Amino acid sequence: MSPVSHTFTHAITRCPGNSVTDGLRDTDIGAPDLATFLDHHATYVAALRATGATVSVLDALEPYPDACFVEDTALCLPQGAIIMRPGAPTRLGEALEMKPHLDALYSNVETITSGYIEGGDILVTEREILVGLSARTDATGVANLTDITAKWGHKLRTVQTPPGVLHFKTDCSLLDADTILSTELLDASGCFDGYNVIHTSPGEEACANAIRFNGSVLMPAGFPRTAEKLDKAGYDITQIGNSEAAKLDGGLSCLSLRFTPC
Repeated sequence: MSPVSHTFTHAITRCPGNSVTDGLRDTDIGAPDLATFLDHHATYVAALRATGATVSVLDALEPYPDACFVEDTALCLPQGAIIMRPGAPTRLGEALEMKPHLDALYSNVETITSGYIEGGDILVTEREILVGLSARTDATGVANLTDITAKWGHKLRTVQTPPGVLHFKTDCSLLDADTILSTELLDASGCFDGYNVIHTSPGEEACANAIRFNGSVLMPAGFPRTAEKLDKAGYDITQIGNSEAAKLDGGLSCLSLRFTPC
């Protein structure tokens, strides 16, 4: 059986729009350049498609500057999809906009109705679902998610996103069924006990958010020492520009929903 945590037939992305320059950011390091962002996004979509997956590219949603970061809007599991409830008030409408697209692909779509939770705080492995509490994900939202995923036979474990880190997956990503790419800061919390952990190289913590998608690991370009580590560990690496998404605290996983619909 293929690993359900990183083997997929489908992905959904959304193009960044003109309003992306008004997107949320913890620290203002400059507005993203739309032309460059669109170029990076096209490369990203091509890399997903190169694995053989069907990739849907949704139109930009101008009323929602952060709408290209579709991962926060839903959690897609083998048994069904779950519409999230983003912790940023300006992003609540994004989740509602995603629901019809998932309804068309899944026979079972549930919705978080209490608290707040964003997909960027959720790491799905073969053995469990890890959810990081953060400024965007609270205990009530996690409890609501637990109720839904328990019906589908999933074990959910709550962990803590480090202070000053936007999302749990800002500092980690899944490389395979047993291996996590993580910053040393996050790994030091003990949340990955029992997993093999590869640390990002010092000064390259910003590349911790990568994607294992079918046979490839997609990671942001510009982090050569960590890329070398992953290459030596036997992973097929594809490096993709992410400079403009990073200006809005966005990583590569943020830009897609990855799943096999049921």
